[in-house]
Amino acid sequence: MVIAFIPVRGGSKSIPLKNIKPFCGKPLVCWSIEALEACKAVDRIIVATDCDKIEQTVLKYNYSKTYIYRRSAENACDTASTESVMLEYINYAHLDVDDVFMLVQATSPLTEECHFTEALTEYVNSEYDSMLTCVRNYRFFWNIDGTSKNYDYKNRPRRQNFSGELMENGAFYINIVKNILDSSNRLSGHIGIYEMPEYTALEIDEPDDWTILESLMRRHILAKQKVKQLKIKLFITDADGTLTDGGMYYSEKGDELKKFNTRDGMGLQLLREAGIKTAIITSEKNKIVENRAEKLKIDYLVQGKRDGGKLAATLELCKLLGISLNEVAYIGDDINCYDLLSAVSVKACPADACCKVKSLPNIRIMTKNGGEGCVREFIETLW
Repeated sequence: MVIAFIPVRGGSKSIPLKNIKPFCGKPLVCWSIEALEACKAVDRIIVATDCDKIEQTVLKYNYSKTYIYRRSAENACDTASTESVMLEYINYAHLDVDDVFMLVQATSPLTEECHFTEALTEYVNSEYDSMLTCVRNYRFFWNIDGTSKNYDYKNRPRRQNFSGELMENGAFYINIVKNILDSSNRLSGHIGIYEMPEYTALEIDEPDDWTILESLMRRHILAKQKVKQLKIKLFITDADGTLTDGGMYYSEKGDELKKFNTRDGMGLQLLREAGIKTAIITSEKNKIVENRAEKLKIDYLVQGKRDGGKLAATLELCKLLGISLNEVAYIGDDINCYDLLSAVSVKACPADACCKVKSLPNIRIMTKNGGEGCVREFIETLW
């Protein structure tokens, strides 16, 4: 049996009753509970609390495998350790020594069902005695004596060449009951690490943490949910006039240059994190666009498509992915984008697109011009 254990007491000093305070419209503890409810590997969820309000809030949702355990006052005070309430419950419930016991922190609401599932699968199929969650930190650290801790300051590495350090993020810990009883600790023996996304590094402890984590929740979790509701599986953008400002720049040596916007790149990264495939389909054939697509980790780059070629190329991608045009979003700016814009279900254009494109029914006209972040703006409207 796999038991997920969430200790939540009512005596938080920095943020009163923070465990049931609305976080992005839902009581904080409910984010962890619902991710665990969705995790098929978890058999039982125990919310250990000393507070009537917390108990009533959780029970109101009628979760199918979540139960309340009333922890003792002794193990709910400011000085009590998390291990003390873990051991209290284990002894109370007479758990089997081979049961998997997962300590889950409600103060890490960005933990998703996939994280629990992946970590439990890895734990069960490994030789680890216990496991904790970490994120990769790319900061450089120093000792008090002025010596560098984790890098050679005389040969400062670039971020992309720096492997970083693993930092405990406190999201959850996995062990078996026997090990916890033997060691009186959440971790013991041969410890494994489950690496989580960098945006899960922060826990809610102070009011400022709350504000930051709500922003991260909207960007990384809620955004993905809204995109899934739209059933968009492929996002396509034009290049010239959309990802760029449409200008043609030349160096003194005659080299062609193009101006892109970094915010568009971040928007496309958000789509990738949401599991949406990305593509650039353009009429021109240009090495600069190829380099940009590679840097942005675009899934599909199709160049040199004119006179209806963009629609034909999209139909080929739909066939490859097993999807329809109703599951495609596209942003383009000129008449060579018209056929494709007419065909897809979700469409947009930059503020400076041609009049014919702007006249399309149901097209979303952005406030930003091409090359000025219009692609990112369109992506944010999908959220």
